[in-house]
Amino acid sequence: MTIQATHTAAHAMAKVMPPPAYFEPALAETDTVPEEYLPFTVRQVGNQNDLDRAIRLRHLAYSRHLPEFAEALKEPEADDKADDAIILLAESKLDGSPIGTVRIQTNLYAPLNVEHSIALPDWLAGKSIAEVRRLAVAPGSAGRLVKMVLIKAVYLYCRHNHLDWILVAARPPLDRTYEQLTLRDILDGRSFIPLPRDNNVPHRVLGGPIADLPARFTAVKHPLHDFFFVARHPDIDPSCYIPLSREGQALRPGMSKAATAQLSGIN
Repeated sequence: MTIQATHTAAHAMAKVMPPPAYFEPALAETDTVPEEYLPFTVRQVGNQNDLDRAIRLRHLAYSRHLPEFAEALKEPEADDKADDAIILLAESKLDGSPIGTVRIQTNLYAPLNVEHSIALPDWLAGKSIAEVRRLAVAPGSAGRLVKMVLIKAVYLYCRHNHLDWILVAARPPLDRTYEQLTLRDILDGRSFIPLPRDNNVPHRVLGGPIADLPARFTAVKHPLHDFFFVARHPDIDPSCYIPLSREGQALRPGMSKAATAQLSGIN
């Protein structure tokens, strides 16, 4: 039996319970919680044009480090249109150009992408998990800020949709970024694993429980604690928190599928 078949069967046996219904994030009290405005916005990809812009940026970013593999990223991947995936897009306020993108995919309906290459530890069975993939930022001095804001948007998506864990397979040197954000290796004794879906480039598989992240940052006196867990960033659009239905459409509370179809016009 192949790894993919084995983990598909295992996923069916250890069914992940869907999270509670999406709830609109509560607005912070502006007189007690600092608001920080950014030179860019972040929102969920909502149509074919958005997707095309994210794909072009992704291809450009990967071309700088993995030029051969980047050729395969000129077109959307199957996961880009999967029922359980959303793509976030950061856009400059100056000219509207795309400057960052990331894909979030959960295991609510099918195994994670990384499970086609490795077996996750048994202690993660039954956990709802968001896998972070295809993080890409445009070249320039704002790259680190864009990256951190996208990762915060991923955290907010997980928190507001009651997901248990965040997981990422990262190649060097990006793996150090996630390690510095208190994520840890989940495969005992195996640091770097070649991933067939990423041109067999060695990756570290890191993760952490969503609910524990604030306490982890506090414990290590992380300089970005307030950035991630205290400050409000109004430029992270609420669409970043909206999950997908089984049919792959973003659902807003109280809105019909016909109405929300406008949010997911990808054919």
